[in-house]
Amino acid sequence: MNYFMPTRLFTGNGCIDQHKDLLKALGSTCLVVTDKIAAKASGALDDVWAALDSCGIKAVHWDGVTENPPVASCIEAGRLGAENQVQFVLGIGGGSSLDAAKAISVFAANPELDEAGFYAMAWDNSPLPIVLVGTTAGTGSEVTKVSVLTDVARRKHSIHDDRLYANLAFGDSRHTHTCPPAVTLSCGVDVIAHATESYFSRKADDISRAFAVRAIRMAVGPLEEAAKGAELTARQREQLYDASILGGLAINTTGTCFPHNVGYYLTENYHVPHGFASAVFLPAMLQCVRAYDSSYTDAFCDEIGMSDEAFTQVIEACLPAFDIHMSADEIEAALPRWENNGSVKNTRANVSLDDIRSVLTSQFVR
Repeated sequence: MNYFMPTRLFTGNGCIDQHKDLLKALGSTCLVVTDKIAAKASGALDDVWAALDSCGIKAVHWDGVTENPPVASCIEAGRLGAENQVQFVLGIGGGSSLDAAKAISVFAANPELDEAGFYAMAWDNSPLPIVLVGTTAGTGSEVTKVSVLTDVARRKHSIHDDRLYANLAFGDSRHTHTCPPAVTLSCGVDVIAHATESYFSRKADDISRAFAVRAIRMAVGPLEEAAKGAELTARQREQLYDASILGGLAINTTGTCFPHNVGYYLTENYHVPHGFASAVFLPAMLQCVRAYDSSYTDAFCDEIGMSDEAFTQVIEACLPAFDIHMSADEIEAALPRWENNGSVKNTRANVSLDDIRSVLTSQFVR
């Protein structure tokens, strides 16, 4: 077994206020990284301002995070942090804001670094300390060493490095209550995608599988209610948030499989939210693995307490109708990006380009 996660994590109502004194050890000035609306609307930004003020920590606020954040914007924010000599970076939001905060911590410590140097991890200085405050139940970025950004060619790429772990992470599920229904569903199926792909990763072990199974079992109930249009209770919101953390802990060891990377294509080219874009390929992954090793898939179904069909029904109930029409030529042009791709090879099946062609064709060629 293999496990490492140095982030100090706190969850529960009021966790930021309860543990705010730990911020003092990170410095007297920080860069607060958010989007323009959601961090404030969730109440998390106000809670952070109160904690920083109580600790006497000065803050510079950068609210330029967008969905699928580009590296260029992280460079801009990092240079702002360097100019103001901030000592740590504090990100508030969903996966985009948290992933951006990790990258910004690198650029704030290395303000002359460009995109190529970032992806090459040619960092002369270690990233600034990182604090992450989650406001969605989805990515689990609070507890991973992963940052997913959009490069200059408008393609999503992930970077994995132990220096990107947060020093502190706070998860008060009350901050997820303002998520619109579509965001709740997209983030929620991202939890399922993380856990399922982790389970079917070639790097899976007993620890990662335990996290994955628990995440799925916790997430399914609230997601089924959300898919029906029900307003989730505070307890269901907390359950879904805790599941997202468990999913993050699972992929932290194993990484993801082909649904995530193929899903990037839908996000880049058809603006499909990340969670939906990944989840749409989960049934196909189950079929691939069942053909490769049916006993392993049987074990997965036994542990989550659902058949392939029931599991697929939960996912499909959460997905919107996709108005995506691909041509055979488009698919052929896209296929080279998945040749020798790490996420594809990480899948516990011999997934070929022919398999990916078949999946995309069956889903999107009319």
